[in-house]
Amino acid sequence: MSRLSPLELKRMTRAATEARDNAYAPYSDHPVGAALMTKSGRVYAGCNVENAHFNCTHAEASAISAMISAGERDIRAIVIVGPAMEYLCTPCGDCRQRLREFAKPDLPIYSMWKDGSFGHILTLEKLLPASFGPENLAEVGHGPLAKKTPKKKKKK
Repeated sequence: MSRLSPLELKRMTRAATEARDNAYAPYSDHPVGAALMTKSGRVYAGCNVENAHFNCTHAEASAISAMISAGERDIRAIVIVGPAMEYLCTPCGDCRQRLREFAKPDLPIYSMWKDGSFGHILTLEKLLPASFGPENLAEVGHGPLAKKTPKKKKKK
């Protein structure tokens, strides 16, 4: 696990807090912000966005979308800031699986209190044990990690 430096953690907590403050959560009243750092050192933030259909884009998924849109694929760490001081916010099951698509099981996940103070750090493996990831599909020749063999040209 590659932990963040104190300066990196402060920078990412600020980005996640700002994203949380921009969340659109009128139905749950549960605004969440996330900021992830890629292996290149760039930070991508996201927040949850709800709608009347109760189908929601979560903060982690929003940050992952920003990362993918920028052409990056490897998450080094993620910081999550929730709306409370009574309990810490960790990724839901769906977001854990999304994180697994772009990170190794030793991904550090920092959960911060509402005021941005440190709560705890867990790994993705701790939150999603025995996970199913891209490696599992590569074994059978599918997915982004599968070795692709060039297709033979058909003779005319």
